[in-house]
Amino acid sequence: MKEYKTVNQIAGPLVFVEGVSGVSYGEIVEITLPSGERKKGQVLDVSESIAVVQVFGTTAGINTSQTSVKFLGETMRIGLSTDMLGRVFTGIGEPKDKGPRIVPEEKLDINGLPINPYSRESPADFIQTGVSTIDAMNTLVRGQKLPIFSASGLPHNQLAVQIARQAKVRGTEEEFAVVFAAVGITHEEASFFMRDFERTGALEKSVIFLNLADDPSVERIITPRLALTTAEYLAYEQGMHVLAIITDMTNYCESLREIAAARQEVPGRRGYPGYMYTDLSTIYERAGRVKGKKGTVTQLSILTMPGDDKTHPIPDLTGYITEGQIVLGRDLHRKNIFPPVDVLPSLSRLMSLGIGPNKTREDHKGVSDQMYAGYATGRDLRSLSAVVGEEALTETDRKFLKFADAFENRFVRQGAYEDRSIEQTLDLGWDLLSMLPEEELKRVKKDHIAKYMKKKETKAE
Repeated sequence: MKEYKTVNQIAGPLVFVEGVSGVSYGEIVEITLPSGERKKGQVLDVSESIAVVQVFGTTAGINTSQTSVKFLGETMRIGLSTDMLGRVFTGIGEPKDKGPRIVPEEKLDINGLPINPYSRESPADFIQTGVSTIDAMNTLVRGQKLPIFSASGLPHNQLAVQIARQAKVRGTEEEFAVVFAAVGITHEEASFFMRDFERTGALEKSVIFLNLADDPSVERIITPRLALTTAEYLAYEQGMHVLAIITDMTNYCESLREIAAARQEVPGRRGYPGYMYTDLSTIYERAGRVKGKKGTVTQLSILTMPGDDKTHPIPDLTGYITEGQIVLGRDLHRKNIFPPVDVLPSLSRLMSLGIGPNKTREDHKGVSDQMYAGYATGRDLRSLSAVVGEEALTETDRKFLKFADAFENRFVRQGAYEDRSIEQTLDLGWDLLSMLPEEELKRVKKDHIAKYMKKKETKAE
């Protein structure tokens, strides 16, 4: 450990220490103020003799003559234990719930270790979230990374806590441990999450990290990494199935841009650093299954698209790294439909690995494809009928129009505490498909129509 009393400049959250040697980028430092108070910081930039330190917290009280900076010679680590379940921490891992400090069973680097591709196992187990639009149309598979693309004002937080509450692996009846990282959220959002987790009892199986909007921006870079290190420990060391939920990745990227500007880096697209793609991959790629390990890490990250723009760098780069996306639609939200999942631009690239006989049901793929096709047709016909009028449409076209309305009002719409099993979801799908002429059902097998749809008609009689 090296200690210096050579602070020569303080600029915002940055402290410049001169005359340093043997200091590494990302190293953690301890800053002792003239008052005796101690703060932590991280090395942001190193030149031949000057180190730029980003302080966790405010720089109030730091001066250039009496402040000492101690370089600890290691990157940030977090002390981990199963006692963390049921606890709430700050964005830098300090207890926030007035509980005792964690006595660590292990201390790990928050940057994690990349999973060797040879050791990765292909995700294959269906996760039932209880949300029809996800389970039937954009199936989440254990070990997958599937982001939610939202926009300001949409109920992504309510959807996130519903998934956290209801997620389960079928057949095992094992519940997920949830690691929840809130990055740059408001106090109102934080109290919503805490109330919901406490009221529903979900807090007992959760570890929560809260970085609030008035916390220092450098903490936003650390919070997701603390959460994912905790998730990896619970999964690979303790054999748990872990659902890691991170909200909001847009705040994370804004902090990345802010820090890049402080380091006077050459900006890339829209001012974000050129290495943002690589940086995001160090977070998203920490989901998966490892051969020989029982536990898994499944990742649901939420991002709000600035200006509802899917081509913005944040959703654009995220889409390249992750295995699909769930898109929330403003039009559905305006119709007061919850959750407003727009299934047409949504996609789960691993869906085919987690559905079918012995996983969900034999008719799952056909029902999903047929509903997607029917809804897409109905949506196109809405635009056409707005121009030519509904009377100009054929009888079949009008049925597709009614199907699109019923799909939104009965299939997409569900209560915030409504937990539908995959059987209920698929049966509801068949119920809706019975509105269409049988000759239009080209994506479902005839024997499935006989087995599932006719059975429902017989019951109705």
